[in-house]
Amino acid sequence: MKESRRNGDCSVPLCPGAVFKCAALQRAALKCTALLCAALLCAALLIFFTATGCRREKKVAQDDSITIGFSIATDTFILERWNKDIKIFTGAARDLGAEVIVQLSAGGTKEQIAQINFMLDKDIDVLVVIAHDSEMLSGVVKKARDAKIPVIAYDRLIMGVQIDAYVSFNNREVGRLFGRALSHAVPEGRYLIVNGSVHDNNSYEVNAGLHEILDPLIAPGKVHIVREIWLDEWSFDEALEKIGEVFSEDVDFDAISCANDQIAEAAIQLLSEYRLAGKVAVVGQDADIGACQKVVEGTQLMTVYKPIAKLANSAAAIAVALARGMQVPTELSADNKSGSMIPFYIQEPQPVYRETMDTTVILDGFHSREVVYRNFPGQVK
Repeated sequence: MKESRRNGDCSVPLCPGAVFKCAALQRAALKCTALLCAALLCAALLIFFTATGCRREKKVAQDDSITIGFSIATDTFILERWNKDIKIFTGAARDLGAEVIVQLSAGGTKEQIAQINFMLDKDIDVLVVIAHDSEMLSGVVKKARDAKIPVIAYDRLIMGVQIDAYVSFNNREVGRLFGRALSHAVPEGRYLIVNGSVHDNNSYEVNAGLHEILDPLIAPGKVHIVREIWLDEWSFDEALEKIGEVFSEDVDFDAISCANDQIAEAAIQLLSEYRLAGKVAVVGQDADIGACQKVVEGTQLMTVYKPIAKLANSAAAIAVALARGMQVPTELSADNKSGSMIPFYIQEPQPVYRETMDTTVILDGFHSREVVYRNFPGQVK
């Protein structure tokens, strides 16, 4: 993936020194901030491209309504993470005057292709896709683009076909955060790496970032990667099975890198059966509520928080701009092996430790303090 300078942060800062007396006021202020961010971004994009005249062939007139198709498919069921994305995206799009048709299922790639074809028949103006399989959607995506419908890859890059935009987090940095957390907690020891779905390009980006940090420690023998495994799907059940197979042969690990919090949950559940939970450093990503609780309880070292509100709000603004026939400026690009570099709109992830829980997920209103510290009622303020 090719990266140049990062975009500026789209967030609108709160007044310096402002102190919120209750979580409800804080969450309300943050919601208003996110909505204002999306509106300002969309307005800026529309003004910029009205001046420059850079437009696609098909565009929606300024006063016409916009219909966005949003497709997501999983092999199991919709995750906690995606519920938040969809809710924020649809709300932001509605505030910008667009209607969103959401299609989701547990049918995998085949069902997702059917979803997209269904939405194309509904005469959508722009298509947003969370790809179940990065490699298998090129045919239906090409069909959308042949119909002059802009396509946005949301969170997961679609490979092998030209698309209009890729909106995601810095997934390689997620891997680096894993590596830094583990190598700081366990500078010498035996590591297990459990990677994400082989069908998701993000899995390889996270893995590359992880090895960027760990490989210099492997050469001198400080870190020993005892096992490294890959999952077919982002699945708790599959993770439980495959990590269980590893543990049946060897449970002598000092650190476990898990590609997301569901996988970390499976690892911690198995560690608890060996009375090792809290004794082995475990990391994951997504800041799921269960993972945040485990971080404050001490059975999970760290989770990576990805500010979903920023991602979803910016994606909604970009979708509206593209539907109006405008290309959206960015200084970043991603290589999806289509022969063209894809405009890349990036957000940065944040590490969350017990010490930083209050200043990350709780401050942003992502989870409430009452729920995160449910097992520590004395710490709820």
